[in-house]
Amino acid sequence: MSDTAESDVPTALRLEGIVKTFHQGERALHVLNGVSYEVRPGELVGLVGPSGAGKSTLLHISGLLERADGGDVSIKGQAASTLDDGARTALRRDTVGFVYQYHHLLPEFSALENIALPQMIAGVAKADAIARARELLDQVGLAERADHRPARLSGGEQQRVAIARGLANRPAILLADEPTGNLDPQTAQGVFDILIGLVRNAGLAALIATHNPQLAASMDRILRLENGAVSAA
Repeated sequence: MSDTAESDVPTALRLEGIVKTFHQGERALHVLNGVSYEVRPGELVGLVGPSGAGKSTLLHISGLLERADGGDVSIKGQAASTLDDGARTALRRDTVGFVYQYHHLLPEFSALENIALPQMIAGVAKADAIARARELLDQVGLAERADHRPARLSGGEQQRVAIARGLANRPAILLADEPTGNLDPQTAQGVFDILIGLVRNAGLAALIATHNPQLAASMDRILRLENGAVSAA
């Protein structure tokens, strides 16, 4: 692809000058000090850094779950800083998928229902949502577990369902916060391989926070967050 063609592709995620400060009594904790970066469609980016550096905060701001104190977040060219809460929610719902360290599956619903529900909330017809959920369960190797509730699934299976749920609404970007952090090394590698395969097959942009150097090394590039700043690792 030519440089001109690449420049015509909208950036999936762009952060410009992001600032975030938390206050603990009279103490100000400057977590993010003018952070800027972008993630393009089809790009898999790792986010690394010491515990407490603010990786989760940065992911929450990137996914419009939290507002920055300064700077702007743009998703698919849409700047979010001037949007009201309703418009931010709609933009997040339509463009961003999330996967967390803990699966956060609804315990009273089956694996199939956990993947179908976010789609139905977004306005997808029930039959279409169920069909999409079955397709994703097949892709993560859990077609035969569709009717199982989370308590009947192993940790790795629960996280595979969570990944499928994160992709259910066909997001433009996937944000993952230590998606294999609760799993043993062998299970973590298997789950991560599935995650990478799905992201690449769908041509998504992905930003994945991880402490695992082996997982980070398999990504296209790595950003390091430390002392409130982001740099190439």
